[in-house]
Amino acid sequence: MAVRRLIITLLCLAGLAVVLDFGVAAYSEYRVSRLLRDGSNLSADPEVTIHGFPFTAQALDDEYKNVDIRARAMRPDIPGEIMVEANLKGVHLSLRNLVDGQVRGVPVDNVEARMRIEPVELGRLFKIPNLQVFGPPADKSDGTGGSGGSGMTTAGAIILNGTIPLSDSDIPAVPGTKGETVSVLADLRLVDDQVRITATDIYRGPGAATQTSDASPVTVIPESDKARVLALFTRTIDTRDLPFGVHPQKVEASGGQIVVEGKGSDVTVDLDRLQQP
Repeated sequence: MAVRRLIITLLCLAGLAVVLDFGVAAYSEYRVSRLLRDGSNLSADPEVTIHGFPFTAQALDDEYKNVDIRARAMRPDIPGEIMVEANLKGVHLSLRNLVDGQVRGVPVDNVEARMRIEPVELGRLFKIPNLQVFGPPADKSDGTGGSGGSGMTTAGAIILNGTIPLSDSDIPAVPGTKGETVSVLADLRLVDDQVRITATDIYRGPGAATQTSDASPVTVIPESDKARVLALFTRTIDTRDLPFGVHPQKVEASGGQIVVEGKGSDVTVDLDRLQQP
């Protein structure tokens, strides 16, 4: 009977320890989230996840093995909000300093950061409300640089779809107005910390636009109008620094988004500065 009581007591203590551990972890995640929101002027609390169990062991060692951060942030060069993400591995910070808000100059072993520009924001940036981004064409069999698919033979190649004005105008085509829906082949590259999207040709391979906004057959773009059309699908985006000042190193089209990524090792960050001032 005594052994049974001892086992029950130990199980209760273990359960209490787990609850306390999750409670301390949740509070720490909340503190980081509030610091990030206030320090970076975010419109909402970012998602913060501190991985690893038990959390208290990490807190006592003043080192957190794996921290994920996701937030929606404003940028002066991109209309609307974009998604920014960071994964921090080996965060050296005492729990006391975190509670006190003393988080400046935090050493981190490895940082992976990215920004995701989603279709809505891309449409606003290009002034093409229904802009869509697709992956690279599979081959060059159609003479335009590709014929659609999942393979990659042209470095940085993507396909852009959207409805544009019928004539040269500053007013973008919107649903319900006259316009022509076209697809273009574009080159996506990261050059000197800038994302360069350069439309290179009209795309007529599989998956290309086949109808205008009024559901009539697509109009063949005359050669005299080609330069104007390609210019509408060409933009340069100044990525500046990624979260915590990480240097951008890679750009790709993924899931209809433009994703910019970078990595850093043995860096010192301010956990209350997701975006650099």
